[in-house]
Order: sequence, then structure tokens, then C-alpha cells
Amino acid sequence: MNNNLQQSVIAITGAGSGIGQCLALECAKKGAHVAICDINFEAVQLTADKLQARYPHCQVNVQQLDVADRAAVIKWAETVGSHFGEINVIINNAGVALSASVENMQIDDFEWLMKINFWGVVYGCQAFLPYLKKSSWGHVVNVSSLFGLISMPNNSAYNAAKFAVRGFTESLRIELMMSDKRIGVSCVHPGGIKTNIVNFSREGGELIGSAARMSTVERKQNFNEKMAKTTPEQAAKIIVNGIIKKRPRILVGSDAKMLDILQRFLPVKYQNVVARIFR
Repeated sequence: MNNNLQQSVIAITGAGSGIGQCLALECAKKGAHVAICDINFEAVQLTADKLQARYPHCQVNVQQLDVADRAAVIKWAETVGSHFGEINVIINNAGVALSASVENMQIDDFEWLMKINFWGVVYGCQAFLPYLKKSSWGHVVNVSSLFGLISMPNNSAYNAAKFAVRGFTESLRIELMMSDKRIGVSCVHPGGIKTNIVNFSREGGELIGSAARMSTVERKQNFNEKMAKTTPEQAAKIIVNGIIKKRPRILVGSDAKMLDILQRFLPVKYQNVVARIFR
């Protein structure tokens, strides 16, 4: 079994921009064919146009999709399987963000985020696993976050979803180690990436700490300028390399690596450090 991605078929959610778009381009660069989807059809069609302009060998299947719609995800998997005949990799990448304190957060906003960030991953795994099992080899890639390793104030919903993705993915990996070793599983933990996820995040209620003293524009600008140190192109290269090397955990960015070490050595006390910084 050799997953060097040459002539493989890779399905990617949230491929209209950011990491998802760059993953599609990086996979095509490695010789793969791709099925890409996004809730924004115009955006994902632009990704398809870039793919076909740069990599004429790449077969591209494009779909508008809301990953929170279970029936639509199942239908998409059927469409991809029918179109290509085989599916080797599913990358559950689509995600959204929400800024709100626990006390002031609107439950509707919390549920909106969980349906996309967590249930979208669950639906993607269940819909595509039967096709991966029929293929010569397979790999599941679920994108969690640095915030699936360490918690931050005003991000409880995002933390909850990304910790859930991590736990779900690790459990799935153990199950497949026991039942079908041809299928690898990776959980991805990006740190600060220069994408639009913060720009398009929801403000779901009052914040606490230093964030409450900044405007929405200032908070987003602060993240993009000071915390988003890794480009989506760099992130995609790291993730694709992790798939090829069958890495169970893929840390993206020096911030993810450093804070992973922090929570390992200070699993409780890191919270005191974070509280002092953000107070």
C-alpha cells in the first residue's frame, strides 16, 4: 500500500478558500484527482478553475455543499464515488468560528457552529468510509485545531467542537487499526493560519477580558497580524506530507507545536497563564 497520492482521488470540504483551496492545489500538484465542495459555489468554482489552469492532468469534480446537511453529504459521497470509481482520501476541512463568552453566548450560534465543525466531520467520515474500504488504500483526515489541544477564553463553542473532533478522530483511528489497517487516520491541529475564518466569524455575545476592550475590527486585525503566522499554502504542504507519511497527528505551525508542549507539561496550570494574558 503506497499512498503517494499519484492518481489517487481526494475529496475535500471547504475548498473554496484558505487551507481547503490550497489542499486541493497541493494534492493536484502531487498527481491526484480531486472532488471539492464548499457552501459558496462561486468560491469553489474559482478553485476548480485554478486547478485546471495549473494542473491540466487533474480531474476535478465540483459541488456546492453544506456539510451540516447529513443527507447532502451522503449524496455527495455517492456522486464522487460514481464519478471516479474509487475514493482514497476524505479531508474534512470545512469550519467556522464564533466569538462569545459562555455566559452570553446564544445557543443558536453554538448549535450552528457544532453542526458544521463537529457534525460535518462525523457526516463526512460515515459517508466516505464505505468507499475508502472498497479502494486499494484509504485515509481519513479531520481538521481540528490548536484549540482542540488547548482552550482559550471567548472560544468555548469552537473549543468544544475541535476537542470533539480530536476525540472522535482518535477513536476512529483505533477502530480502524483493529479492523482495517489499509485505512489511515490523521487529526490536524493548525495554529494561526492566514485565512478568512476569523474575518467571517460570528460575534455571538459579549466577550470578557482584554477582548471586550477592543472592537470587532481590532480583534480580527490583531489575530491576522500577530497570531496568524502560517500561510495556507504552508499548512497544505504540511498536511499533505502528513498524509503521505501516515502521521496520526499533524501539527501545523510553530505556535501549535509550542502550545502542544505547554499543555502536555502544564495540563491545568496553562489555564492560569492564559487567564493572566487575556485578563
